Amino acid sequence: MSIANRNLSTHFTLHEMLTSQTAVRFDFTEQFDPPRNVVQNLERLCQEVLEPLRLVVNTPIQVNSGYRCFRVNQMIGGSPKSQHMVGQAADIVVVSSDVETLFQTIRAVGLPFDQLIQEFDRWVHVSFRDRPRREVLRATKTASGRTLYTPVLTSPLLA
Repeated sequence: MSIANRNLSTHFTLHEMLTSQTAVRFDFTEQFDPPRNVVQNLERLCQEVLEPLRLVVNTPIQVNSGYRCFRVNQMIGGSPKSQHMVGQAADIVVVSSDVETLFQTIRAVGLPFDQLIQEFDRWVHVSFRDRPRREVLRATKTASGRTLYTPVLTSPLLA
């Protein structure tokens, strides 16, 4: 790692938010030395969303993908406008729970997320930014392999 590790919140570190097997495999060293604004965004994501969620679920949260440098995002086929590239998003799972339960928990507890996406029944994408949209989606693959994002209607109880 190029940048010194530190806690971004009680349970989340900078290095876990920068981890990328793709970057290691292809020697994309910029993945591990993000700009200062990216680190600040990661810290806000951890403090505003991930840490409060960790306290609610009372079990470790595994970050599968946090920050992605441009080349990593391009290599994995991420959106050209991905919030991962600016440190505002993380793909997460909780080992002791299924993805749908995690998704519904985040919806129910009123965290200030920008986007919440249950992706392919494999992980939950959650992002944070100022003036959050509170967009809730489900990502699935069509028969042709295209990703389809379907809005999830928000119950008045979850608004």
